[in-house]
Order: sequence, then structure tokens, then C-alpha cells
Amino acid sequence: MSAEGKHEDIDELSAQNLPSVISAAQELRSPLALIRQLSLSLEDGENTGEEQKLMLRQISLTSEKALRLTDDLTKSAKLKKGLFELEPINARQLCEDIVSELTPVFLAHERNVKLISPRKTSSLLVANRDLLKRILISLSDNALHYANKDSSVEIQIHTINKGKIVRLGVRDYGPALHKSTIKSLGKKITNSSPTMINARPRSSGLSLYIASQFADVINGEIGVTRHRNGSTFYIDLHASRQLSLI
Repeated sequence: MSAEGKHEDIDELSAQNLPSVISAAQELRSPLALIRQLSLSLEDGENTGEEQKLMLRQISLTSEKALRLTDDLTKSAKLKKGLFELEPINARQLCEDIVSELTPVFLAHERNVKLISPRKTSSLLVANRDLLKRILISLSDNALHYANKDSSVEIQIHTINKGKIVRLGVRDYGPALHKSTIKSLGKKITNSSPTMINARPRSSGLSLYIASQFADVINGEIGVTRHRNGSTFYIDLHASRQLSLI
């Protein structure tokens, strides 16, 4: 291949990756700005010991969130079907672990997260545990931006299609998405690059883009349901035929 041809390939690859780079910058801007603000407040030295502890805790949690995003971006660039083992997973147990892990992050932002799962609902599904966890945390991080103080972000478990499909959803009570946005989002969510969600300007759509890539590898499908007061972003996965994981 000629030098000119190599340059053309590099230019084309750069153009393809540019939307993801821009979206990553947009997503990272918010946590970095918060960390900077908290750091400046600590430098002032006008806070009580308890206030300083809370600020340091919030810096730590916000840093973890930013690191999760960069880690997910790295993993999404290396995704290949067959490299991630699929196994039966107890969805309720996984979601309980996620709620426990995310609760400190939500509390640091004066928000709440909880699990909604009918006890009679079968929650055994087939997926890769690591990727599924990353999907749900990514969707929860996205919902955190739009949850208000009077409501909780809900991680929900349902079965559909006569129990053949387990749906894991993240319900927020933020700005309602317009019907036209919902209609087009299904196509945009699996595009080759992130898409800005107009009704939610603080989100570049990067978390949804990454989630859709992870979902494809574990034979899942990402979707969204519009509510009068918010939205539910979900992943549908095949139910496991095993009766018990024990």
C-alpha cells in the first residue's frame, strides 16, 4: 500500500472515531468540573472537618464514575463475540449488588437508587456477568443526571414474552422524551457513533452507545420506554432454562 493510501486509511479511521472522542470529552467534562470545584473549595480551608470529609468522599466517588467510563470505552473498542463467556445469572442478585455499589454515589449527589423486582418473577437469564453489570451501571449513571430529589432511580426486573425474555430496566423520573425522539432513538442507539439526546442536553448518548455495543455481544437488545414523567432504558435478555443456580 502506498504512503498516500495509508494516510487515507488513517484519515478515515480518525473520522470514524471522532464522534466517540467528542462524546467522551462531553461526558467527562461534568465529573471533572465537579472534582475541580470541590478541590478549590477544599483549598479555601473554610470548611469544617465534616464538610471536608464529605467533599473528599464525593471527589473519590466522582473519580470512580469517570474511571468507569474510560474503562468501558477501552473495553468497547476491543469487543468481539465469543470472547465473553455467557452463563446463567441470577438477575435479582446481580441487581442487588449493583444497587449496593451505586448507593454511595447516588447519596453523594443527594439522590437514591433502589431495586424493583416482584418476588414471583423468575430472574434467571443468560449473559456475561461483567458486561451486563457494566450495562446496568452505565444506564444508572445516565439516569443519575436526571433523577430529582423527590424520587428514586429504579432498577427493575420483569419477564416478557411468556417468561422467555428477562427485561432489566433503569427507570428515571427526569425530563420526558418526545414521541418523535423515542421513535428515532431505537435506530440511533445502535448507530456507529453516540447521538445527543435533545431532551437531555447533559448526556451525549455515549453511555447508551456503549451499552448497546455490550448488549450485542451478549445477545441482548437495548430499548427505551417513554413515560409521562421520565423514561426507562432497558436491556432484554434470554431467560435461562436452568431452574436454579444453587
